[in-house]
Amino acid sequence: MAKKKSTFYCKECGYESTGWLGKCPGCGQFNTFVEAPDEKPASSNPKSESPVYKANTFSWTDSAVTLRLKDAGKENYVRESTGIPVLDQLFGGGITRGSLTLVVGEPGIGKSTILLQLADSFKGDGEVLYVSGEESPAQIGMRASRLGISRDILICGETRFEVIAEEIKKNKPALCIIDSMQTLYSEEITGTPGSVTQTREVTAGLIRIAKTNGISIIMVGHITKEGSIAGPKTIEHMVDTVLTFEGDSTGGYRILRSAKNRFGKSNELAFFEMGDKGLKPVASSKALLVAGRPINSPGSVLTSVLEGNEALTCEVQALVAESAYPTPQRMTSGPDRNRVMMLLAVCDKVQKLNLSSCDCFVNIIGGLKVSDPASDLAICAAIVSSARNVPVKPNTLIIGEVGLSGEVRPVTRILKRCLEAVKLGITTIVLPGSCENGLEKEISDLSGADRAGFDNITRLYIDNIKDSFDMLFTGGK
Repeated sequence: MAKKKSTFYCKECGYESTGWLGKCPGCGQFNTFVEAPDEKPASSNPKSESPVYKANTFSWTDSAVTLRLKDAGKENYVRESTGIPVLDQLFGGGITRGSLTLVVGEPGIGKSTILLQLADSFKGDGEVLYVSGEESPAQIGMRASRLGISRDILICGETRFEVIAEEIKKNKPALCIIDSMQTLYSEEITGTPGSVTQTREVTAGLIRIAKTNGISIIMVGHITKEGSIAGPKTIEHMVDTVLTFEGDSTGGYRILRSAKNRFGKSNELAFFEMGDKGLKPVASSKALLVAGRPINSPGSVLTSVLEGNEALTCEVQALVAESAYPTPQRMTSGPDRNRVMMLLAVCDKVQKLNLSSCDCFVNIIGGLKVSDPASDLAICAAIVSSARNVPVKPNTLIIGEVGLSGEVRPVTRILKRCLEAVKLGITTIVLPGSCENGLEKEISDLSGADRAGFDNITRLYIDNIKDSFDMLFTGGK
């Protein structure tokens, strides 16, 4: 009897191996390999194929077509409005017909709520099918009643992929919502729902259904304790669009970000407020991030970060205090922790703050995750302000990337950041010295209200943080 061959998959990236490995060659993570369950043998009936792909039910192309680039032309995508303008912007102008979208976020943050609202306002021609594997139709009905849903949506309480595929074939919806991806399983694949093989194969089947029948599909996905998308990493590469919820699920505001979009710009943001009637778009999202900020408070600084095509003015807060533990704590919420650790080391060396015995906490107000290096100088200023217990001058915006030697480096799209800040009543802007000539020329080329907005704004250009912080704090020169 032949020895059974086992296959192992990496839970993070989907890397496949014939044996277990301690470290994944694909993503470099440790202890992520799991054994894939055995698949059932294919049917002996030549007319029957795996129900995961439903090749005998849906009309795919049997042969591939190879074209020259010059003959490929331009594909005309059909977009259908969600009925919610900010969501249309995230999708790049509306949901592309035949696309597959993945919506992820923490439990209770509003994934099912926003999709039920989307199903109610969807402007496409055809039915909307809501497939729920986590809630019963009665529970969905209760939520729909609370949200004031008026559309007669088709509800399917099922987790078997084969049954869901038949329902899609029978009803031919314009939009299908799957809640959630981890609850689906195929009877032709051995393994529990949410396993590597089940998730990968079911997602592949949904992609084939969407692409070949022009049906837009939106799936809900879970996240791990570390905040990443649960399931193999290949799922993110397979889908067309990934929307992620950010913010605290217990707070009133939510941030929806397009982490990936094949049909539009990625990293676009939409702000929502959770209320009794569901999620409502926030009109003034830029002012939301700085609303209620403390005045003349040590450790509070304003900066500007780029998110997609928008320049957002946000508040950075830092707290430096004597540690009660043998090993001081370093915690961040919003900025990357490793980058903050680097900035702490720069501040400690340049400003002689003796942070080795202090707990340091850095937070971006509003639950916004920031990766723009233009916030470096603001984070440094907030740390020094809290350590010295001296507030930064009020209505001051600080922009700049910081190097390891303490030099302040230039950042991109500096004029756009300044224009957005001027609208919020900023009176002082701190900028990298290398940006002075280019920015002043751009400001002189402005006209009308944009040019007038800079007349009463003080612009400070600095080259190194060593001699610059004294002029930033109240009482400094």
